[in-house]
Amino acid sequence: MSRHLLAEKSVCVQISANAATGISVMTAQCDIEFRKAEREDADAVGHLVRNAYARWVNVIGREPRPMAADYLRAVQEHDVELLIVKGEFVGVIETIRHLDHLWIENVAVAPHRQGQGWGRQLLVFADRKAVGLGCHEIRLLTNEAFATNVALYERSGYRMDKKEPLELGGIVVYMSKPLHSSSHLYQS
Repeated sequence: MSRHLLAEKSVCVQISANAATGISVMTAQCDIEFRKAEREDADAVGHLVRNAYARWVNVIGREPRPMAADYLRAVQEHDVELLIVKGEFVGVIETIRHLDHLWIENVAVAPHRQGQGWGRQLLVFADRKAVGLGCHEIRLLTNEAFATNVALYERSGYRMDKKEPLELGGIVVYMSKPLHSSSHLYQS
């Protein structure tokens, strides 16, 4: 990225239920920042997305569509937020506001950071954003062959709405998550 990124220190709160004692709260210092992408970030976003989706090329026999997207255009036309952890660009989420829902166009995590909970953090960020915008639902689509992604979305409260064949082969899965109250924001 062409400009230096500084992560802000923030307090992270983890709330867990304990059968014996009720609820416990743990706090710790975290160096996590969500920042709106700017024009200068478009190349870095494209690079991270290409690397994140590269694992699926052999699974579906072609590059997934996000690998060919125009991220300069995306940064200008959509809400693209960067997840920065201790100064490192770890993930990105691209959303589009519609009248009745928030659409997740893309969510990607750097390959060496996958499996560490950062995708989940990006989805929680989208939940909070949707509620803040007054949306009652979040929607997205994914390729059925991306089984780990489908499983993450299901664990995060998304349901499968429909499946359709893709023009390029495979099955697209449309998913949504209702946001009836703030309790949905903190599912684990």
